[in-house]
Amino acid sequence: MTLEVEIYGRNIDINERLQEYVEKKVSKLDRYLNNIEEAKVDLSYIKSARNAKDRQVAQITISGKGYILRAEERSDNIFTSIDSALSKMQRRISRYKGKRFRGRGDGKTVVDLVEEALPEEVVEESEAFIVRRKHFMLYPMNEVEAIEQMELLGHESFFIFYNAETNAINVLYKRLDGDYGLIEPEIA
Repeated sequence: MTLEVEIYGRNIDINERLQEYVEKKVSKLDRYLNNIEEAKVDLSYIKSARNAKDRQVAQITISGKGYILRAEERSDNIFTSIDSALSKMQRRISRYKGKRFRGRGDGKTVVDLVEEALPEEVVEESEAFIVRRKHFMLYPMNEVEAIEQMELLGHESFFIFYNAETNAINVLYKRLDGDYGLIEPEIA
């Protein structure tokens, strides 16, 4: 079974050669992780980048039950960006697999603990200020797993997760000193 790859372009012409190259390379990721449900590749050209070597951007996102992995690379050539992002993604997959199969100590993986996902509530605001909406599934995990998932996604500022130990939604954030902080919201 080959992996279906969605390719999106922003300020870049996705010709047949580029599309075939991306599909050929990215579809091989299912060799490393066999339960990938979705693979998405965002290619873009950023004209306003300060450095000319950062203008061609390739971002690869794969997701499956209980995980989302993302890798982004920039260079002066789109093919180089794709290859670098694939290399980074392979490292993230091997890191994820190692941590996933090493276990939590109680013999259960995060995937085993997945219950009914909580829908994300969206607060209606003025549409003029909302430029992008994201919907994602929240899976129960502890704080250590949330830190690992935050690093696997490449998030550098914050990560929202459902804390399985407290049965609440928490926000994990990276502090300026390199440590992590945890926000535990309460309803008034």
